[in-house]
Amino acid sequence: MRGRVISSGETPASNANIANIITVVRILLAPLFVWLLLLDNGELGALRWVAGVLFIVAIATDGVDGHLARSKNLVTNVGILLDPIADKILIGGALIALSMLGELWWWVTILILVREVGITIYRFAVLSKRVIPASHGGKLKTISQSVAIPLFLVPLWTVFGDWVLVVNWIAMAAALVLTVVTGIDYLLQARKLRRAASV
Repeated sequence: MRGRVISSGETPASNANIANIITVVRILLAPLFVWLLLLDNGELGALRWVAGVLFIVAIATDGVDGHLARSKNLVTNVGILLDPIADKILIGGALIALSMLGELWWWVTILILVREVGITIYRFAVLSKRVIPASHGGKLKTISQSVAIPLFLVPLWTVFGDWVLVVNWIAMAAALVLTVVTGIDYLLQARKLRRAASV
């Protein structure tokens, strides 16, 4: 736990540095927002709005902790491990809760989760041999999920009308397509790297 917590530098960073603390907070916010979402039980009341705002705050910290880690040289193995786990817990929790409430088809949730969890497990499995960088498509996928899920969580249609629901489904469809396409692309790139390494 010794090392730099906030300051920049070349000396070893502490596992309890500010970037990792933010990542842990994101993990802790996930069960809280899911609990509030399920507690609302589809009533679209105050609890639903609070849950939606909590998700937005939590997903926004993903960019914050990454920026801090890179800009202040606070990257640690713990952070590399926790960051994708935090994202999957947050996104997975939201999708599962929405499906439990009957607001999102289960096959959409399952398809996204299989891709996300599968790629994450594969990435860690080959981490010691090779690093497959995130593609531009992968970054677009993350952005699209970060837009589509809050649109489903925050009941803006109760304020602006049912046309918002159409926008929500278009955003979710885009996120789903990008999730599947980038997952396939990731596997193809991994296959190319594996073949190149064996030559």
